[in-house]
Amino acid sequence: MDLFEQQRREQTAREAPLAARMRPRSFDEFVGQAHLVAPERVLRKAIEADQVPSMVLWGPPGSGKTTLAFLISSLTRSHFEPVSAVTAGVADLRRIVEEARQRRAMYSRRTILFVDEIHRFNKAQQDVILPHVEEGVVTFIGATTENPSFEVVSPLLSRSRVFSLEPLTREEVSSIVEWALKDSERGLRGLKVEMAGEAMDFLVEMAGGDARVALNTLELAATATPPGPDGVRHIPLDTIVDAVQKPALLYDKAGDQHYDTISAFIKSVRGSDPDAAVYWLTRMIEAGEDPLFIARRLVILAAEDIGLAEPQGLPMAVAAYQAVHFVGMPEGAIPLAEATVYLATAPKSNTAYAALNRAREEVRKSRHQPVPLHLRNPVTGLMKQKGYGKGYKYAHDFEGHFVNMDFLPQSLQGRRFYYPAEQGYEKEIAQRLKQWWREKKPGTELPDESG
Repeated sequence: MDLFEQQRREQTAREAPLAARMRPRSFDEFVGQAHLVAPERVLRKAIEADQVPSMVLWGPPGSGKTTLAFLISSLTRSHFEPVSAVTAGVADLRRIVEEARQRRAMYSRRTILFVDEIHRFNKAQQDVILPHVEEGVVTFIGATTENPSFEVVSPLLSRSRVFSLEPLTREEVSSIVEWALKDSERGLRGLKVEMAGEAMDFLVEMAGGDARVALNTLELAATATPPGPDGVRHIPLDTIVDAVQKPALLYDKAGDQHYDTISAFIKSVRGSDPDAAVYWLTRMIEAGEDPLFIARRLVILAAEDIGLAEPQGLPMAVAAYQAVHFVGMPEGAIPLAEATVYLATAPKSNTAYAALNRAREEVRKSRHQPVPLHLRNPVTGLMKQKGYGKGYKYAHDFEGHFVNMDFLPQSLQGRRFYYPAEQGYEKEIAQRLKQWWREKKPGTELPDESG
């Protein structure tokens, strides 16, 4: 590298965003992820011994995936080739692999291929890497915010270790911000920046465990704040709030956050926790989730988990769906919240859903059971002659509108699929079924689910 190239790179580094300039250069500067990089951890020892395995770094934005990869590059003797799956293609990968093969043959030097945002590579692109990882031409490091089980092809995943990174804690983000304020070489010490305590608290809180967001917001606020008479840039809370504007929530409508958040929402309603349910509902709404998707999930939940313990649950959910469809957002959030609280506080029962599953199992097992003749409509004279409808009793002609008659196929007589719970409205249903059973089979009791 000539002097001109060195000067160009140094200038580029100086002009890089604060988050890029503050990347740790050693494990002593690395903050967080102690479960991976503490001195006694296996990954730390492997890196320091220059025995880096192929791996996938999985974690939320700003948790240190790319930082850890570049730290590996500076601590090992391997050649480091970083690419972004957003911009790189198959041709780039093949070029890197061929250069790695030559490097290994001529200089016995290994190559680490780092693919940022690996989940953006399709199957064909990931397959290009696979044989060369298996052969040892390159050591593969991928970084992703998405679940590698779904986003990385199985053969490549089986040849890699998956290391999960956690969101940084408030204390960890705070220490990174303070380090940036004090660092004179790469940080903001030269700007003489000071922050009010409430401004620091807000910055750390809104970062949500993302160091990149915290540092880039800090830099924007610092450069927008003029020095005071004392030469110090005093950043107030209002400036941080203005720099943040509306912080983007960590949410991908096609990725893990979509499925994880709706799962938390459904389980909170099922678990009868209206506060948690409204919280997760709001998280989805604020992140821009399709409100009709949420409403559809409420309709399913009302039938599956509230069921007949509160028969008004399903109409409430359907009404919420119709209201959202009719009025749109943001007002549609109100009926969604109303339905969410109603369902979360309603008595719960999944007996209708369980009955459906039992019936499905029986139908798939016994298949084509004939409909009993007395339940068939005698539409023609021939049908009547064959016995269709013979012996059928019209329930409304009997006391209590109940008739003692069998309605299941002959081989399934006495079989039960629905077992009401002693919860909410189903208590009444249970009593009614018990009474009908006694009328059908005097001297016996309705068998319970235990048999």
